[in-house]
Amino acid sequence: MKRPSRTKQTGFLLLFILLLFAVNFFKTESTPPSSKDEVQAIEQAFENRISNIQVSGRGTIIKLLPDDTKGSRHQKFIVRISPKTTVLIAHNIDLAPRINTIAKGDTLSFYGEYEWNNRGGVIHWTHHDPGKRHIDGWLKFQGKTYQ
Repeated sequence: MKRPSRTKQTGFLLLFILLLFAVNFFKTESTPPSSKDEVQAIEQAFENRISNIQVSGRGTIIKLLPDDTKGSRHQKFIVRISPKTTVLIAHNIDLAPRINTIAKGDTLSFYGEYEWNNRGGVIHWTHHDPGKRHIDGWLKFQGKTYQ
Protein backbone atom coordinates (compact mmCIF):
# COMPACT_ATOMS: atom_id res chain seq x y z
CA MET A 1 0.00 0.00 0.00
CA LYS A 2 1.32 3.41 -0.94
CA ARG A 3 2.00 5.77 1.95
CA PRO A 4 0.62 9.37 1.71
CA SER A 5 3.22 12.01 0.96
CA ARG A 6 4.55 14.23 3.72
CA THR A 7 2.57 17.15 2.19
CA LYS A 8 -0.68 15.18 2.43
CA GLN A 9 0.13 14.11 6.00
CA THR A 10 0.77 17.72 6.96
CA GLY A 11 -2.48 18.74 5.26
CA PHE A 12 -4.46 16.09 7.15
CA LEU A 13 -2.84 17.15 10.42
CA LEU A 14 -3.67 20.81 9.79
CA LEU A 15 -7.25 19.89 8.85
CA PHE A 16 -7.57 17.82 12.04
CA ILE A 17 -6.26 20.69 14.19
CA LEU A 18 -8.60 23.14 12.45
CA LEU A 19 -11.60 20.84 13.02
CA LEU A 20 -10.63 20.36 16.66
CA PHE A 21 -10.38 24.13 17.10
CA ALA A 22 -13.74 24.69 15.39
CA VAL A 23 -15.51 22.11 17.54
CA ASN A 24 -14.16 23.66 20.75
CA PHE A 25 -14.72 27.24 19.59
CA PHE A 26 -18.34 26.78 18.55
CA LYS A 27 -19.31 24.31 21.23
CA THR A 28 -22.09 25.54 23.52
CA GLU A 29 -22.45 24.34 27.05
CA SER A 30 -25.87 23.43 28.33
CA THR A 31 -25.10 25.43 31.47
CA PRO A 32 -23.10 28.62 31.24
CA PRO A 33 -21.21 28.29 34.48
CA SER A 34 -21.20 30.55 37.44
CA SER A 35 -17.72 31.18 38.71
CA LYS A 36 -16.28 28.38 40.82
CA ASP A 37 -16.49 30.55 43.95
CA GLU A 38 -20.14 31.42 43.32
CA VAL A 39 -21.10 27.78 42.83
CA GLN A 40 -19.08 26.70 45.88
CA ALA A 41 -20.77 29.31 48.09
CA ILE A 42 -24.23 28.07 47.10
CA GLU A 43 -23.29 24.38 47.32
CA GLN A 44 -21.75 24.88 50.78
CA ALA A 45 -24.83 26.77 51.94
CA PHE A 46 -26.99 23.90 50.71
CA GLU A 47 -24.81 21.17 52.28
CA ASN A 48 -24.65 23.02 55.62
CA ARG A 49 -28.31 24.14 55.60
CA ILE A 50 -27.33 27.81 55.79
CA SER A 51 -29.81 30.56 54.97
CA ASN A 52 -29.83 34.35 54.78
CA ILE A 53 -26.61 34.78 52.81
CA GLN A 54 -26.09 37.04 49.81
CA VAL A 55 -25.07 35.10 46.71
CA SER A 56 -24.54 35.79 43.05
CA GLY A 57 -24.35 33.50 40.09
CA ARG A 58 -25.29 32.74 36.54
CA GLY A 59 -27.08 29.83 34.96
CA THR A 60 -29.54 28.41 32.51
CA ILE A 61 -33.27 28.37 33.07
CA ILE A 62 -34.37 24.74 33.06
CA LYS A 63 -38.00 25.20 34.12
CA LEU A 64 -40.50 28.05 34.25
CA LEU A 65 -43.01 27.79 37.07
CA PRO A 66 -46.36 29.56 37.46
CA ASP A 67 -46.22 32.90 39.22
CA ASP A 68 -46.91 32.77 42.94
CA THR A 69 -49.86 35.14 43.41
CA LYS A 70 -50.49 34.59 47.13
CA GLY A 71 -49.28 37.58 49.13
CA SER A 72 -46.47 39.38 47.30
CA ARG A 73 -46.42 38.17 43.70
CA HIS A 74 -43.30 36.30 42.58
CA GLN A 75 -42.11 35.12 39.19
CA LYS A 76 -40.53 31.69 39.69
CA PHE A 77 -38.14 29.55 37.69
CA ILE A 78 -35.44 26.95 38.26
CA VAL A 79 -31.88 27.77 37.20
CA ARG A 80 -29.03 25.30 36.71
CA ILE A 81 -25.79 26.91 37.92
CA SER A 82 -23.54 23.84 37.56
CA PRO A 83 -23.96 20.31 36.28
CA LYS A 84 -25.14 19.14 39.71
CA THR A 85 -26.71 22.28 41.24
CA THR A 86 -30.03 24.01 40.65
CA VAL A 87 -31.76 26.80 42.57
CA LEU A 88 -35.23 28.25 42.53
CA ILE A 89 -35.41 31.96 41.77
CA ALA A 90 -38.36 33.75 43.39
CA HIS A 91 -38.40 37.25 41.89
CA ASN A 92 -40.81 39.70 43.56
CA ILE A 93 -42.84 41.26 40.74
CA ASP A 94 -44.67 43.65 43.05
CA LEU A 95 -41.34 45.45 43.64
CA ALA A 96 -39.43 44.74 40.41
CA PRO A 97 -40.38 44.32 36.76
CA ARG A 98 -41.40 40.87 35.56
CA ILE A 99 -39.19 39.35 32.86
CA ASN A 100 -41.84 38.66 30.23
CA THR A 101 -39.58 37.28 27.50
CA ILE A 102 -37.73 34.67 29.55
CA ALA A 103 -37.83 31.07 28.32
CA LYS A 104 -36.42 27.65 29.11
CA GLY A 105 -32.80 27.51 27.93
CA ASP A 106 -32.16 31.23 28.47
CA THR A 107 -29.23 32.39 30.57
CA LEU A 108 -29.41 34.97 33.33
CA SER A 109 -27.34 36.32 36.19
CA PHE A 110 -28.64 36.91 39.68
CA TYR A 111 -27.79 38.52 43.00
CA GLY A 112 -30.00 37.87 46.00
CA GLU A 113 -30.43 36.13 49.30
CA TYR A 114 -30.10 32.34 49.51
CA GLU A 115 -32.56 30.38 51.67
CA TRP A 116 -31.92 26.69 52.24
CA ASN A 117 -34.45 24.02 51.36
CA ASN A 118 -34.04 20.31 50.63
CA ARG A 119 -34.39 20.83 46.86
CA GLY A 120 -31.36 23.08 46.34
CA GLY A 121 -32.47 26.34 47.87
CA VAL A 122 -34.26 29.53 46.90
CA ILE A 123 -32.78 32.83 45.77
CA HIS A 124 -35.02 35.76 46.69
CA TRP A 125 -34.57 39.48 47.35
CA THR A 126 -33.66 39.85 43.66
CA HIS A 127 -35.06 43.39 43.75
CA HIS A 128 -34.51 46.74 45.41
CA ASP A 129 -35.70 47.27 48.97
CA PRO A 130 -37.94 50.33 49.12
CA GLY A 131 -37.50 50.37 52.92
CA LYS A 132 -33.68 50.46 52.62
CA ARG A 133 -33.36 47.70 55.27
CA HIS A 134 -31.98 44.97 53.01
CA ILE A 135 -29.24 44.78 50.38
CA ASP A 136 -30.67 45.37 46.92
CA GLY A 137 -30.63 42.34 44.64
CA TRP A 138 -31.17 41.99 40.90
CA LEU A 139 -31.60 39.76 37.90
CA LYS A 140 -29.73 40.47 34.65
CA PHE A 141 -31.21 39.16 31.44
CA GLN A 142 -30.26 40.04 27.87
CA GLY A 143 -28.36 43.15 28.94
CA LYS A 144 -31.13 44.53 31.15
CA THR A 145 -31.17 44.67 34.95
CA TYR A 146 -34.44 43.84 36.73
CA GLN A 147 -34.56 45.19 40.26
